[in-house]
Parts: sequence; structure tokens; C-alpha cells
Amino acid sequence: MGGARREGQHEMARAVTEALTESKHLLVQAGTGTGKSLAYLVPTLVNAVATGERAIVSTATLALQRQVIGHDLPLVADILSDKLPREPTVALLKGWHNYLCLHKIAGGYPAEDDSALFSEALVAPSVAEEHPREQDDSLGAQVVRVREWAEQTTSGDRDELIPGISDKAWRQVSITSMECLGQRCPLLADCFPEKAKAASREADVVVTNHAMLGIAASGSPKVLPEHEVLVVDEAHELADRVTAQSTVELSASSVDRAARLARRHAGLALPGLDDAVNTLRTELMGVPEGRLQAGLPEALIGTVRLIADGAREAMTAMRTEAGASVSPEQAGAKNMAKSAMLILFEVCDRLLSDRVANLRDVVWCERGRRPGEGSRLMVAPLNVSGSINSELFTDRAVVLTSATLTLGGTFDSTARAVGLSDGGYRGVDVASPFDYGKQGILYVAKHLPAPGRDGTDERILTEIAELVEAAGGRTLGLFSSRRGAQLAAEAMRERLDTPVLLQGEDSLPSLVKQFAADPATSLFGTLSLWQGVDVPGESCQLVIIDRIPFPRPDDPIKAARTEVVAAGGGNGFMAVSATHAALLLAQGAGRLIRRTTDRGVVAVLDPRLRTARYGSFLAGSLPPLWPTTDPGLVRAALRRLAAS
Repeated sequence: MGGARREGQHEMARAVTEALTESKHLLVQAGTGTGKSLAYLVPTLVNAVATGERAIVSTATLALQRQVIGHDLPLVADILSDKLPREPTVALLKGWHNYLCLHKIAGGYPAEDDSALFSEALVAPSVAEEHPREQDDSLGAQVVRVREWAEQTTSGDRDELIPGISDKAWRQVSITSMECLGQRCPLLADCFPEKAKAASREADVVVTNHAMLGIAASGSPKVLPEHEVLVVDEAHELADRVTAQSTVELSASSVDRAARLARRHAGLALPGLDDAVNTLRTELMGVPEGRLQAGLPEALIGTVRLIADGAREAMTAMRTEAGASVSPEQAGAKNMAKSAMLILFEVCDRLLSDRVANLRDVVWCERGRRPGEGSRLMVAPLNVSGSINSELFTDRAVVLTSATLTLGGTFDSTARAVGLSDGGYRGVDVASPFDYGKQGILYVAKHLPAPGRDGTDERILTEIAELVEAAGGRTLGLFSSRRGAQLAAEAMRERLDTPVLLQGEDSLPSLVKQFAADPATSLFGTLSLWQGVDVPGESCQLVIIDRIPFPRPDDPIKAARTEVVAAGGGNGFMAVSATHAALLLAQGAGRLIRRTTDRGVVAVLDPRLRTARYGSFLAGSLPPLWPTTDPGLVRAALRRLAAS
């Protein structure tokens, strides 16, 4: 592997160097095991120090972000230490809310929910000491622990707080950039996010995440420092992350929260908004769940317009009072109210615009996920390729890399998703050093029926049981639905003697750790397990995929994109649904072979991978494992692996 790995790294490094030198756009598919992080970091760091061209490196996951900033970049800097004219500088940049706000800790902002803070841990320490578990789990105890941490941390970065705390507790000690007092903050000199932002403006390489790119692509480019180079790792997720960052909602609770903050912290009476909250709640109950193809119903338009007018009046009133002398504490409270009102107005303005009619936005109604939670309107951009290209890629060198960028054997789908046209980029496919044909088997259970919605057909459950039994556990089960994973796990626990873990029964890192520690254990789950799980060795010798992971038919964004492609004369199913499925299949199958010594089977229990016309496109996106549809052969291979 050493020679093949080095050859792949050198090929990728040469391509990256050329792209940076010529300020071009490069797409690099670098298979698992190629060492792509080092292959792009070496030329990026050399170029940044030699030319002064700042580079931004973006990752999709916190785990990879930590790896790049904590391991890979220091390693590269050490390797290049005697070849660079000076020591390179590196900075980490995240969104404002990821950092502790010292002014809020000091009482400069009101708590999100004051009543929630009066917990046992704060008002009755003796009782809390008798119940340490409750103390650890309570909101108040978490906030107390953050206050203690605030005296020690030098970064204020939430990820450095171990063990972590809940989102609700973190909201008590952090703010958004819109709520920040900026230059008026009395603790500006010690502000953690300001320090991170200042460091990024001086660094050679800035490590950030796709959420920050999403903010920049949505029209706020100044969240990132000036830069001439952009490297996007896990680039297959960029378009979806930018879409998610641009998705907003309107609900009775969001309107109520904004009105409550304005009343409490700006002293405003808002009878119009109060009435609109109740009207909106009632009207949303009558809106069917799903996509609103024609836009908002007529009755809702009037209500949304009233909310927009109320928000505008509140912002005007708060601007009028801006010159008044207020304390830093009052200023912080008012900023929270202003921020909430501005967001509310912008959401309403977007709902009332012609963006839906002009096929720029998709609107749908979504039911609450928790008991008692009302319905809400969701708005998302139909297509983000133009904003990605214009806001992120223009006038700079761009390197996009991932283990899965080619779908059906070409870069076309990925390039279109990020706004790159034919001739606007160079595509390089760096082969993995793994010998997939000898290391693994792709088994398609062609004899099974096409799976039902949850893959719970008795024949499918029997197939899973026989495969897991032959493997002696050692199975990562990837399911298209939570219900399917749960039903399969329950059935396997009844039929098999080996342990079966289920996503949701513990934290994901804990489950993966248990799975890796005991080869007899299996782990079943949904989307989170399809990407990023790295368990090499004998603990993962069988990856089961219950069905081709097409998007749900009622997915409003995917449905709208399919219609647009079809209206333009294209194949909407292949361009949207099949592409989505191919990407996830490739990611899921990629969980099997992580090292040159790994051996095993990817078992797809959906016969359509072999029988449907689109099957060859999907199969062409998978690692080149040895293919078979013979169940006896596969079971025998798994038994030999388990016995070896």
C-alpha cells in the first residue's frame, strides 16, 4: 500500500499545486486511504507562505475539522519546517454562537428562559449533592459548569468543553452575531469570537466549516476573511449544507418569541403581533402537510403580511430609541429583541415575495416533531448552485475533494450542484490504494422482493439474520428509516445470540466505540451511520444496506428540483433521486474497506440494484468490489472470515 498511497498523494498534490498556481477550479475524487488531507494541505500551506495568498479549508464535520486543525496541519507544518522561509500561521473560525459570550456570562444579556435556570443545582445545592445524576443533567448545573470553564478557557470554543452540554444550556451562555453589541461591548477586548475572527484575518490558513460557507454563499461574504484560495473537503455535502443554511421557518412560536422579547426588553406594546400569533396558529392547523406548490394560501398571505408589518413597526420603534442612553445590560437585551424582529421580518418578506412563483424558493408546511408543537412554514432555496459559484468560487482558486465526487462514473452531477459548467473545472480521480476486487464482495440479494417502506418483510429479516449469523456479528446495518432499523434490531435480538446495538439508544460516539470494541457486536442505524463511521478491522466485516436510499417521495425540495429538471426536458428522476441515492450508496459501501488489511461484504438487500434500468448508474458509483448475487457463496465467505 505504501507505494500506491504515495503515488496517489503525489498525483493529487501535483493537481492541487497546478490549480493554485493557475487560480483554477479543481475537483478531486480521492478514495479512502489515499491520504487526501495531506495531499491538499502540503501545496496549500506552501502556496500560502510563499505568495501570501490566504487559504480557507472547509470541512463538513466537526470530527474532520478537529483532525485538520489538531493533527494534519501541525504534521504538515513540521514536515515542511526546513523548506519554508517562516513558520506558517493557522486559525480556526466558526460561527458566532459556537463561542462563549463573556458579556452574557457576566449578566449582560437576559437568559433565554429565566425560569429554567432556577433549578436544584442553583437554589438548593445540598439537594443537588444528594442526587449527583440530576445535578449533572439539570440545565442549571450545566450553566454553572460553563461559568467555571469560562475562567479557564483561552478559546471559548464549545467543542473544547468536555463533557459537552445541551443546546438549551449553551444558549444561556452564547449569542448570535446579530445579537452582539460589537464595539459597544464592555468586554470587547476579551471577546472570544472577535479574537477568532481577528486571528483568521492574519493567518495563512483558516480552517472553518460548510455552515460558514453557507452563510457566505447566502449573501454575507464578510463572515470569512479575505482569501485567494478555497479548499472544500467532504465537498459532496457542500450544496446540501448551503441549502440547509438558507432554510428558514415561520411558526406561531417564532412570532411569539420575537414579540415577547420586544415587549420585555424594548418595552413595546404589540397587539397586532399578539393577534397574529393566534391567527397563524389556527390557520396553520388547516394547511395540509407538504409542499405548497402554488405558494401560500390566500388566508395565510394576509396573516403573514400583518406579521411583517408588525415586525417592521417594532424595528422602527427600536431604531428611534437607539440614541437613548442605556446600560450595556439594556443594550444586550434590546439587541436580542432587534435580532429576533429582523429575522421575523426577513422570513415574512421572503414568504411574500415572488421567489416561489419564479421557482427560486420552495415552501412547505411541516408538523411539529414534539407533542404540543404546532405546524410551521418552511422556506428553502430551490437551487444554490448559482450562489455557491458567485459568492464562493469567483476570482479565486478552488479545490473540491471527497471520496465520492463521481456519480455514474463522471463529475457532472457534483459540478452542476455547485455551479460549475463544462470546461469550468478540471476533474481528477485519484485511485484508492485498496484492491477492492480482492478485499471485498458486493452482494445484491436479487432473489428478495423489492423492499417495503420499512424493509420489514419476513424474507428480508431472515436474510439479515442469516448474514449476521454467518459473520458472527461484525455487522454495520444501514437502514433507510428509523422504524426499519428499530424493527430489524428487535428481530435480530430475538433470533441471534450476538449483541445488536441500535442508534438512538445511546450517543453515537458511544455506540461506535462499543461496536469497534467487540467483534461479536452489530450496530444498526440510519443516515448518521452512512457517513463518517470509521471502524477498520474485524469489528466491521459486513455492511448491510436494506434498500436503495432514494429520497422520500414527499421531500419538498427534491420534488421541486425533479419537476424543474423534467420541465427543461431532462430526466428529473436520474438528476435528483438517482443522484441522491448513488451518493449515499457510495458513502455507505465505503464503511467496509478502511485499511489494506480489511476484508468483508457489502450486502444490498434491494434487488433493483441489479434488475432496474438505473441499477448500472448506481453500481457505477460504488467501490469496485467483486460482485455476486449468490447467497450461499457470500455466507461461506463470511464464515471463513469469522473463523480466521
